Amino acid sequence: MKTIQAHVVRNAHRAGVPNKIGGVNIKTKAIGMIGGLSPESTLYYYRVLIDLCHRMEPLKGRHVIRYPDIIIYSVDHDKVYSLMVDGKWSDVASYLAGVFRSLEKAGAQFGLISANTPHAVFNEIQVQTELPLLSIVEVTCKRVVESGLTKVGLFGTAMTMEMDFYPRVFAECGVSVIVPSPTEREYIDSRLVNELSIGRILEGTRNEFVRIARRMVSEESIQGLILGCTEIPLLLRESGTIGIPFFDTSAIHAEAALARSVTG
Repeated sequence: MKTIQAHVVRNAHRAGVPNKIGGVNIKTKAIGMIGGLSPESTLYYYRVLIDLCHRMEPLKGRHVIRYPDIIIYSVDHDKVYSLMVDGKWSDVASYLAGVFRSLEKAGAQFGLISANTPHAVFNEIQVQTELPLLSIVEVTCKRVVESGLTKVGLFGTAMTMEMDFYPRVFAECGVSVIVPSPTEREYIDSRLVNELSIGRILEGTRNEFVRIARRMVSEESIQGLILGCTEIPLLLRESGTIGIPFFDTSAIHAEAALARSVTG
C-alpha cells in the first residue's frame, strides 16, 4: 500500500509541533484522509480544506497561512465499490481499517473517509483501528440539529439512500430523514456513478435533481436537503431556487476536520 504526503507546507514542520503565526503559538493535528472514493470528491475535500485555512483566524498571519499536515491515501475505487455492491461489508471495513493503520504509521493523528457510503460500516472500521475517526454522518447531523430542522431529505448513492446509517443517527437527535421514490433513487444513483464520479456535470441532470428536490418539498414537506454523496455539491451548489437549505456533507466534514486539527 502506498501512502502519499499530499500537501507541501511552506515552513516544514512535524505534526503537532507548535508553529508561531501572527505572534501566537498554535499546533495542529495531522489529518489522515482516505480518498479515491471518488477522485473527484477527494479533490473537492482538499480544495475545501485549503480554502477554510485561508479564512480561519488562528491560521492566518501577516505574511503566511498555516496549513495542517494532510495525508491522503487514494484507494482503488473499483475494489471498494465492488465489495459494497456485493454486500461484503465486513471486507470493506477490514480493508479501510487497514488503510487507516497505514495513515497512522505515516503520521496521521485522526482520520476521515471522503465518501458517504462507506460510513455504513463506520463503527466496524473504528473498532479495528486505534486512530480516532471523524464521521461525516455525525457532524452533518449536528449541523442539521443546530439549524433547528426536524425533517430533511437525503440524496446519495442507492446504498446511502436505502441503508439506515443516516436515519439511525438522525433519529437519535429527533430528526426524520426522507429519501426520494424508488424511481428517483435509481436515477440519482445512475447519474452519480456514470457522470459525477468521473467529473461530468450536465445541466439536464442538474435540472432533474432540482425537480426531485422540489417535489420532496411540496409532497414530503422536507425542510432541508442533505447532499449525501460527496460528488453532489459539484452539481448542486445554490439552494435559493428551491427555498430550503442544502447540507453539503463534504464541506461540513472538511470544516469539522480542520476544527479538530486546530483545536484538538
